[in-house]
Amino acid sequence: MDNREHITAVGDGLLILAPAKINLSLLIAGKRPDGFHEIETIMAKIDWYDEILIQPGRQTGIELICKGPNWAPAGEDNLAYKAAKSLLESCSLKPDVRITLTKNIPAGTGLGSASSDAAATLIGINHYYKLDLNPKILFETAAKLGSDVAFFLDGPLAFCTGKGEKVKKIDEIFNFLALLILPDVSVFTKKVYANYRHNRQLYKKLNIRIKNHILKNRIDLAVKMCTNMLAESCFELEGSLAELKKNIESLGIGPCCLSGSGSAMFCIIERGDEDKAVESMRKLADKIGCKSIIVRNNRW
Repeated sequence: MDNREHITAVGDGLLILAPAKINLSLLIAGKRPDGFHEIETIMAKIDWYDEILIQPGRQTGIELICKGPNWAPAGEDNLAYKAAKSLLESCSLKPDVRITLTKNIPAGTGLGSASSDAAATLIGINHYYKLDLNPKILFETAAKLGSDVAFFLDGPLAFCTGKGEKVKKIDEIFNFLALLILPDVSVFTKKVYANYRHNRQLYKKLNIRIKNHILKNRIDLAVKMCTNMLAESCFELEGSLAELKKNIESLGIGPCCLSGSGSAMFCIIERGDEDKAVESMRKLADKIGCKSIIVRNNRW
């Protein structure tokens, strides 16, 4: 497991790690009056991170610099920028601040990286300026920024409802090792939801089982269900992902689950077998040619 700290002082600045997440289960309860879908999901942070570096500014206002192996929108279109602006304005602060986002986690993969970047920025601004804000204020700000942002303020494991912004922390420590599959495909969340056709009977059946597992602190049993009610919609839009899932499971690695609205998928490695994880990653690269990395549950 990655033992780096969430927040680290770096020179005259602060470095905040922004972890990716996977959905250990994801149910759709139906469509809301506001047009969004009501979800029920167990989300877990994993030890793969974007990085947010907050430093004194070199120009007036908020300066956002994006770097790293993956693309992120620059300036005011970036959720990290919006998070900094929202929090600073709510505190009536107009400081000159430089935010450097190192983008390691690709967008459009269902791993929540933009939401995590926003949450890390809120946490970082709060610490950097010693605002000592009530957690409730941070959660309210997060909920306005995006559905998954609030989850990343706490954790590392939670049951999220509403649009994802209603977060109930799960205190159980659920240790896992997973092979995270990263197809070279970006999926638009809005398209997946727009294409979704609700199955109320299936939802009711799955809802009862998963809630029982949570009540009994058996997250492991909920995970073994490999439930994601958005998977069918995603695979209809991106047939290559359905084929990839089928091919991965044919290798005997284990059930392959979609995270969020996709495109990333994951296989939980039973008993946390590191050797099996390494062998599975090699097999996936050699026989299918798909990128994957080994991840674990995050500790904070």
